[in-house]
Amino acid sequence: MSIWHKYSWIAYLAVFLGVCGHASSEFFSVLSGFKGPELSVWRFLLGGFGLIILALIFPNSRNLLEPFREYGLKLIWLSVLGVSLGYLLFHWSLDFATVPQVATMVTTIPIFVGLANLWLNKQPFSGAKIISGISAMIGVALLLTDGYLAKLAGSRESFIGVIMAMGCAAVVATYTVVVRPIIGRYGALRITAITMLTGAVGLWIVVGLFWKIWVNPATLFSRTPGQIASLLTLAFWNTTITQFLWIGGLAAVPDITRGSYLFFLKPVIAACLAVVFLNQVLTTWQVLAIIVICACVTVE
Repeated sequence: MSIWHKYSWIAYLAVFLGVCGHASSEFFSVLSGFKGPELSVWRFLLGGFGLIILALIFPNSRNLLEPFREYGLKLIWLSVLGVSLGYLLFHWSLDFATVPQVATMVTTIPIFVGLANLWLNKQPFSGAKIISGISAMIGVALLLTDGYLAKLAGSRESFIGVIMAMGCAAVVATYTVVVRPIIGRYGALRITAITMLTGAVGLWIVVGLFWKIWVNPATLFSRTPGQIASLLTLAFWNTTITQFLWIGGLAAVPDITRGSYLFFLKPVIAACLAVVFLNQVLTTWQVLAIIVICACVTVE
């Protein structure tokens, strides 16, 4: 943490690498063979255990019980809020709304970070940040819908899904702001490991009770080698390392709202990965949208 505070560019780089991890998660999600809530349980159970193992490797983060003595209940409800509820809302929203609708709403996380920081810490959320955030959101909508904003309106049935996706963005943003001082005291790795695994257990219980899907980690190796490799990549790169970089980086940047604006680059990075690895061709609208998003993030 001290290095990140002294060299803020390292913290911003960590956030950016975390965004890259988020952006590439869709590729490995498809290849894993799992879907919906079941996939989220696999991902966060394995990724949470990966964070615990990573924390035990370093002496300064091995005492995982110490933070509970001071922030026990707070850590539990933060885990439920930021992981269990947040990712339950995300996957559940896909049952009602389209992927572009959900993806667009989730990218409002930076705006909710600014609002939560204003409400909880009285940190100013300037007009410039609001304008650049809204402009970036327009660019995201253009990129994800290929310029046809009417697709975002959808039908009345999609309204519930859109609200759920926005709720996901709100609770994840609030978690990010509230957990920051605890990370400052006990370190990003230790707190991220605790909240991710605790939230994953809560997610496992919820999905088991309401979806009747009780994920059994012992069945992991009954899948094909390709599915196993994809799921492990999703768990350890897209979750263990990505969540540590994203949450830890945001806890260390001088301006958490500004740092969170890098999340607007998620669909841009995903589009670039699609061009490089899937040989997809970008349309004129998508190119313009990428320019708008990158310009807004650069200005901020």
